[in-house]
Amino acid sequence: MYAVIKTGGKQLKVEVGQEIFVEKLDVEESETVTFEEVLLVVGDETKVGNPYVDGANVVAKVLKQGKDRKIIVYKYKPKTNYKKKQGHRQAYTKLVVEAINA
Repeated sequence: MYAVIKTGGKQLKVEVGQEIFVEKLDVEESETVTFEEVLLVVGDETKVGNPYVDGANVVAKVLKQGKDRKIIVYKYKPKTNYKKKQGHRQAYTKLVVEAINA
């Protein structure tokens, strides 16, 4: 059984027991999060939402909050003495999916 959920402007395919990384959520570690925006549920029968499946939700437990590895953003224009170097670390929340309720 799996479901497709929407979080952080992205759509993710999730299964029970799977660990996922999502955009930072404002919750503490070891709390549970319920995703109500379920687009698709596939199990014994397939339920497709319009846009969301009625009464379906996905329950996940927060494992940790963290930051991703640093990426370097470098802008350069030739012949104009313009250089700009900037680093960025994206914040994330690591979750484990506990249940898919359809």
